Amino acid sequence: MAKHRLILSSTAALMATVAVVGFQLVNPSIAAFRPSPKEVVDEVWQVINREYVDGTFNKVDWQKTRKQYLSRDYASQADAHRAVREMLKTLDDPYTRFMDPEQFKSMQIDTSGELTGVGIQLGMDEETKKLTVVSPIEDSPASKAGIISKDIVVKIGGKSTEGMDINQAVALIRGPVNTKVTLGIKRGDRTFDVELTRSKIELHVVKADIRDTPTGKVGYIRLTQFNANATADMRKAIQAQVDKNVGGFILDLRSNPGGLLYSSAEIARMFIDNATIVSTVDRKGESERLVANRQSLTDKPVVVLVDGGSASASEILSGALQDNKRAILVGTKTFGKGLVQSVVPLGDGSGMAVTIAKYFTPNGTDINRAGIKPDVVIELTDAQKEQLMKNRTEIGSNEDPQYAKALEVLTKRIKSPTASLN
Repeated sequence: MAKHRLILSSTAALMATVAVVGFQLVNPSIAAFRPSPKEVVDEVWQVINREYVDGTFNKVDWQKTRKQYLSRDYASQADAHRAVREMLKTLDDPYTRFMDPEQFKSMQIDTSGELTGVGIQLGMDEETKKLTVVSPIEDSPASKAGIISKDIVVKIGGKSTEGMDINQAVALIRGPVNTKVTLGIKRGDRTFDVELTRSKIELHVVKADIRDTPTGKVGYIRLTQFNANATADMRKAIQAQVDKNVGGFILDLRSNPGGLLYSSAEIARMFIDNATIVSTVDRKGESERLVANRQSLTDKPVVVLVDGGSASASEILSGALQDNKRAILVGTKTFGKGLVQSVVPLGDGSGMAVTIAKYFTPNGTDINRAGIKPDVVIELTDAQKEQLMKNRTEIGSNEDPQYAKALEVLTKRIKSPTASLN
């Protein structure tokens, strides 16, 4: 299971900052010449024909599709790009998507750099086909304005998002720093507008500290994304807390939309000594496994916080820890994305993400659409979510009901490893 193949792992969606960061390319070379518009259409068709996870192409006659789209003449690259998006839409897979050269270039922003946007990570609800907030980026304009996971974006700048794909939404949301964009948000039965000012956003994916509790020191680590730096940053955080002899760990994966598959596997190895982490199955039914290889940093108790914004790589890590009985999950059901994408550069400088495999937890569970159910379910009301978004310093504190429950569970585990979850 080569790292260069599973580059986006299970990233839930494009960010409205126009960057899915920390990826590697399947083929890093891009042709020096610019192909004709029709060649780009055929190139996309070939990638799907060769790589797509479902050999039936979701019951689409893919040979007929090729004849249909290659029988046309395209006056420009823009015409070809529109045709490609239309062609991919027939697969009914929101994660297999086309990116024009500007969008593709944006994806290659270095993960340690600054991103420009409003800080919303968008997903497409597979049942309703609605643009849905996976999670806001911490300290971004979106998070400060109180946008929360599972909000539905119904309008962008006054334009309805009905029938709009993620790339189109991103193009409307992004813009120069200090300019404004108004989003129409539907939350439950409520619909309201939120005006956001675009800004540069710094991504800090690991935040960690040691808490003093009545039972001793506890390590708290919040991981917000599985990017290229996450593995090294997590290793430093865990080791620093091990060196301080903490009694256990709370790993907070709430609102973490995912990222790189190999990053989630490497982090799982820091907690799991010798077991299966995840398995993938491609279109040929070939299964490969990632396993822990006796490199764990600690055997102390672990509690993992998850919610509806915990997606893809977050679900791989939490599923591995839960199935191997290495950690207790606390919170609410995860997002439910069990698909793996690869990013492919195209000859005209554009690119595409294509779903190439399904993944399964160590127990063989397919969590796509279903998500992972925590061992201890703690729901937050909309009011509580909004309170935490407005007062972000309360996240991971005793004012945070889910954290408070996680600490209670961890305390029981530290005192008695066989204590009841209740």
